[in-house]
Amino acid sequence: MSHSNSEDDTKPAISENTPLLGTSTQEPIAPANDTEILNHESAQNGAHQTHHEKPLPKLQIFILCYARLIEPIAFFGIFPFISEMIYKTGNLKQADVGFYAGLIESMFSFTQMVLMIQWGRAADRIGRKPVLVFSLAGVAIATATFGLSKTIWQMILFRCCAGVFAGTVVTVRTMITENSTPRTQARAFSFFAFSSNVGIFLGPMLGGALSDPAKQIGGIFKRIEFFKEYPYALPTFVSGAFGASAAILCVLFLKETLKRKVKGDESPTEAPMSTLELIKAPGVAMVLLLYGHVMLLGLAYTAVTPVFWFTEPALGGYGLTPQQISFFIGGIGVSQAIWLLFAFPILQRRYGTGGVLRGCLFMWPIFFAAAPVCNYFLRQGWTTAFWITAPVLQIGGSGVAMGFTGVQLALNDISPSPSTLGTLNGVALTMTAGIRTVGPALFTSLFAAGARTQFLNGYLVWVVLVTIAALGSVAVRYLPEKAEGKLKDDDEGEDEGVVR
Repeated sequence: MSHSNSEDDTKPAISENTPLLGTSTQEPIAPANDTEILNHESAQNGAHQTHHEKPLPKLQIFILCYARLIEPIAFFGIFPFISEMIYKTGNLKQADVGFYAGLIESMFSFTQMVLMIQWGRAADRIGRKPVLVFSLAGVAIATATFGLSKTIWQMILFRCCAGVFAGTVVTVRTMITENSTPRTQARAFSFFAFSSNVGIFLGPMLGGALSDPAKQIGGIFKRIEFFKEYPYALPTFVSGAFGASAAILCVLFLKETLKRKVKGDESPTEAPMSTLELIKAPGVAMVLLLYGHVMLLGLAYTAVTPVFWFTEPALGGYGLTPQQISFFIGGIGVSQAIWLLFAFPILQRRYGTGGVLRGCLFMWPIFFAAAPVCNYFLRQGWTTAFWITAPVLQIGGSGVAMGFTGVQLALNDISPSPSTLGTLNGVALTMTAGIRTVGPALFTSLFAAGARTQFLNGYLVWVVLVTIAALGSVAVRYLPEKAEGKLKDDDEGEDEGVVR
């Protein structure tokens, strides 16, 4: 595994070949006296603890998780008001609003897709911290100014600018990896995934609660002419403030994690790998394939469920009210948080990353199939059975979200070296951005086509998703050994003998 997590670059690194207490195959040179013997044993025990038991640096992980909030807040924050903003600002026919809303929303992900690898390579060359700070500042400015748009083309421009500064996500992932060890990275990335969910929740909440404050909130906002002229500036200013505060926190307290060659070190320097060489490295392509597959499943489900929940049962949906939809969304959010924060670290430690991934990919087709089954209950008038079954399957099935964290750990472990970790994350996130650009429209169109024609009783999209999900159970069989994420038995045995 590739990790760089030393607190002090001046301390000598502990090599995997360094003899530790009880593991050396050679007799160490005898110290001269009893005092030196004690010091010798203490130093070896300390080295062993540093390698295996180094706790997560709480402040560093907190700052990185806070920085992780910014991208989903920026991406989802405009969703509640974007259609109204386009309609009022662009003087368009209502029928044309959907096209421009989809265009503006997708430009963020499209721009990310184009530039993500470049940000990853920059983080590998000039350092993680400068890339993260610069990206956060850029996202903050671009997000804040979006609310000042007076034309559709200004909205597109500012949305593209926010996507340009895509270095936040790739750098945060890399730095969390480098601030953790093989034994703590599962816990670190459970915090990472949880913070992403918090951002997904906060973004729409801010956008919906703060848009058009003169009308929605009144009071002092009703007397300020600026908010009448720019009714969507407040939510984007607040979202931008989150980005600015994250940039300031990183400047003041975040530590650089990229290892640099010490001046005077004459050891040979590893030549940087090109992106193509990195993808061709042993096991990398297979892990990237699984990464893209899991992200596709998640993004497809996220896109389809809002319209599925709203659609009448006779057409293939649940016919839920907005309040009931909120209940489902809230239940899923709480459930995912429990799975990620509590279940995932335990399961990953016991069964390894590969074991968790196999379990999630086995459950994905069942999770998808539960949707049409519950719709069938409603079509048959079995309302009580629906309200017993649907929430249980929805909340319990949210455990498949552990697959997102699992593929991230597999990606970390398959990286050929620490110097390629940023680039590799950039490649993976480029795939995700590409899927997010075209995936939602594709799968919602499939659902709409099935509901309109009643092909397969309106279950067309679920048949497609179950089929795609089932392919993942086949692909995960070829997960490289290096990405299995299993701790060695001798490491566990050694940990029990460490003096605490």
